[in-house]
Amino acid sequence: MMTNLFSIFEPSSSIFNLSMNWISTFLGLMFLPYLYWASPSRWSLLWSKIIQTLHKEFKALLQPSHIGSTMLFVALFSLIVFNNFLGLLPYVFTSSSHMAMTLSLSLPLWLTLMIFGWLQHTKHMFAHLVPQGTPFALMPFMVLIETISNVIRPGTLAIRLAANMIAGHLLLTLLGGVGPSLSLSMLSILITAQILLLILESAVAIIQSYVFAVLSTLYTGEIN
Repeated sequence: MMTNLFSIFEPSSSIFNLSMNWISTFLGLMFLPYLYWASPSRWSLLWSKIIQTLHKEFKALLQPSHIGSTMLFVALFSLIVFNNFLGLLPYVFTSSSHMAMTLSLSLPLWLTLMIFGWLQHTKHMFAHLVPQGTPFALMPFMVLIETISNVIRPGTLAIRLAANMIAGHLLLTLLGGVGPSLSLSMLSILITAQILLLILESAVAIIQSYVFAVLSTLYTGEIN
């Protein structure tokens, strides 16, 4: 039972003996060219409006010297939200539910920020370890706490995204597995619950993508 339940997250499963599951990560690219060669539609205008709104929000969180970085975080949001939504479709591998992908997004970003910050703004990075107004006796503990909280940032970003994706998919799978054994009246209740959960998962897909991008933007803003 558990093997079948978690098989939906198994990256080693194959199609025609070809391990093609991770290719689903790039399925979102198929939606982008259409926005550039086709005539504007309501969906393309909506997506353009979302990008502009995200650009304004990320711009307010960044320092003036890092304004150009907003495009990086908009692209990061787009990648994650496409993968989250595609994972809700049947037979599409949810790559954003794996630490292999989420950690691959958060760790290089955090490591780049740390290298840049410590090389270019060393004094600021040292000052950031001790919040203003900290008593002298507590300074060593604050340095330790701030260092630990800084080191675990990529892990918390990766785990938050992967755990939320796994939890929702497992709940949908568990409820869907009991469908054949239910009566017709209970089945209608189950379908209603599944639809509500699917709506909730759609909201979670957007929220988690936004949280990942916003936290990455905040970490970048702290460097300078």
